Amino acid sequence: KKKPLTEELIKRLHALVEVGPRAKPTPYREGQNAIKNSSTGALIYLPPEAEDVPSLMASLVAWADEAERSGLPAPLIAGLVHYQFVTIHPYYDGNGRTARLLATFILHKGGYGLNGFFSLEEHHARDLPGYYQALTTHPHHNYYFGRSEADVTPWLEYFISTLAAVFEAVRLTAQKCAFEGRQAEPEELRRLDHRARVVLGLFAAKETVTAPQVAAELGLSERMARNLLTDWVRDGWLEVADPSRRARSYSLSAKYRQYIGSLSAIVREE
Repeated sequence: KKKPLTEELIKRLHALVEVGPRAKPTPYREGQNAIKNSSTGALIYLPPEAEDVPSLMASLVAWADEAERSGLPAPLIAGLVHYQFVTIHPYYDGNGRTARLLATFILHKGGYGLNGFFSLEEHHARDLPGYYQALTTHPHHNYYFGRSEADVTPWLEYFISTLAAVFEAVRLTAQKCAFEGRQAEPEELRRLDHRARVVLGLFAAKETVTAPQVAAELGLSERMARNLLTDWVRDGWLEVADPSRRARSYSLSAKYRQYIGSLSAIVREE
């Protein structure tokens, strides 16, 4: 809908990530949120104090608006907003997921959405060490002692090169399809986005799938996978095969089962 980037939108995105579509916008944290190593307990990063978060977030949104109006390319805006959001760390939890969703929003808005063929969440889940390493732009753990003024060139190089690699992969896939003269897909398949197509591919070897299987395939949390599966059942291409809470599984609807043999419908990142 080309809606502008606002703090209200950011709070809605965080609520969507953490709770679900019916959640109220999430207010910023009211206390400190130290990031520690889960194994050793060592301090990794100390974000800005809670009292500074509102002004920092307001400045971030104002900068993004000015950057868009000045013609800065959307990938650069998305990369910088992503970095600054996780640096401010405005929430106790869900900052990384919200930052990636926020970057995706900016990319879509700027014409770099690839119609759902690219997911920051999925890509970075496959390269967590490289992702976190790229975000570490300054050796000091305290926001006020270097992080706020760090050189983010290495992070932007990582972020942009990731996008470039994905766009190149999509270009090669499109050229391959054109060269092979593949027929146009049925309307039912064209409605499915990238994630849905990947899950559709699972049924080539399985009668049913579960939320943990979908989460592992897409690089998502099980909660996000369950949300997707619920939406897909509502859309009519999946059905609940086993409704039990512990062993809930899903099968293809009869209409979509006929397409399993058509591997051209399955889009995967090699």
